[in-house]
Amino acid sequence: MGFLIMLAVLAAVVWVIVAVGRSAWKGREAPPTLPRHDSALQALRERYARGEIDHDTFERMRRELERAGS
Repeated sequence: MGFLIMLAVLAAVVWVIVAVGRSAWKGREAPPTLPRHDSALQALRERYARGEIDHDTFERMRRELERAGS
């Protein structure tokens, strides 16, 4: 009977350590990264918004990115 109690106490200690570890690391998870296609498209949109490229260039480059991403 003493062996079962020691085993239960050990299991409880391990469970507490795992629970505390998970909660401590939960806020430290890396943010999900965008696929390369999405980040390139976002950069293209930003260039267009800043006026670095015109509408025709934006559309041509967007189509090329979509074609390459498929």
